[in-house]
Amino acid sequence: MDGSLSGSLADAPAPQGEGPLPAYRNRVAAGNLRPDPAQEKAAERLQDLWQRIRGYDPKPLAGPPAEGGGLLGRLFRRRPAAETLPEAPKGLYLVGEVGRGKSMLMDLFFDTAQVARKQRIHFHQFMQDSHRRIHLWKRENPGGDDPIPPLADSIAAKAALLCFDEFQVHDITDAMILGRLFGALFARGVVVVATSNTAPEDLFKGKPGRDAFLPFIALIQARTELLFLDSRQDYRRDRGRSLTTTWHSPDDGRAERALDAAFRELTGRDHGEPARIEMPGRSFTVPQAHGGVARAGFDELCGAFLGPGDYLALAKRFHALVLDGVPRLGPENYDKARRFITLIDALYEHRCKLVASAAAQPDTLYERGENAQMFQRTASRLMEMQSREYLALPHLN
Repeated sequence: MDGSLSGSLADAPAPQGEGPLPAYRNRVAAGNLRPDPAQEKAAERLQDLWQRIRGYDPKPLAGPPAEGGGLLGRLFRRRPAAETLPEAPKGLYLVGEVGRGKSMLMDLFFDTAQVARKQRIHFHQFMQDSHRRIHLWKRENPGGDDPIPPLADSIAAKAALLCFDEFQVHDITDAMILGRLFGALFARGVVVVATSNTAPEDLFKGKPGRDAFLPFIALIQARTELLFLDSRQDYRRDRGRSLTTTWHSPDDGRAERALDAAFRELTGRDHGEPARIEMPGRSFTVPQAHGGVARAGFDELCGAFLGPGDYLALAKRFHALVLDGVPRLGPENYDKARRFITLIDALYEHRCKLVASAAAQPDTLYERGENAQMFQRTASRLMEMQSREYLALPHLN
């Protein structure tokens, strides 16, 4: 090939009424959303990108990326400077506090995007799937050198537009492959749109090995435009006040009886049967399940060595989870708290319903310690998950 990126972009103006901005305004006019200047401004930026990628169909470059020496060189291999990479539309990196409407806006963009190959995925799920596919490639190609190019080829073949919800990096195993994987995706013309609570320059902050992660941050900054959603209203918390019967606190005899009644109402029986959840190379068991509803204790799900893939598999299989005995969270049970955060992310992504007994309300469940602020997003989601609007959403499996 001649080193250029070929593709097609629609230059004609969009027909009136198409795109995320008209869709947003229609929802406001219908009374489904409150007017919010910050959200409308973000929708305008998304509309600009929507116009730029209408009909986008890149023809990726052939050939592997340049090699580097050493372990870190291979894991975080630097790509050519941004200006030497093939031209492709810059994506958007949407940053804002919890509950400001980032995911809603990205959904409007994704649903209206006129790109034949597109995918919207939770970032946890994307990374879990990437690790799984790398593992399979290494097992099937024991003499192979580099699984990243074929992985990037496969992803780019299915999606010229990737929309990531909740872009965040906490795991060193994720950080180790991100630079090379995203460099390969951008080289293949993939456009990325992401929502996050964290600006790119703060990703993986304070973690060991972050210096080697900096080239990935520079790559994200070069390949996406940063957009801050400055809305001061937390809509999740507002909606969360509308219904509280799915979160029972304090965790006493009344809460236990309420969960028994909830399981009975959801399943038509007092008790379920153990259910095994299978994944490539591993499995785990939910103590009680029946008719798409699971029931487990907090320690059974968050005290065990389970990770994002396990929780995503759980949320995909069951449309409702009855969770007993969520304790107060803090530095003394930090590992369990982190797993609980990951569990709630998975449930929320699949619109899984949650009925729980807990020691406190979500906004006072994790009040002290350096990670209390990190829990604010989870508390906001827990409050939204009690709302009538959330409970009316269909399960995504």
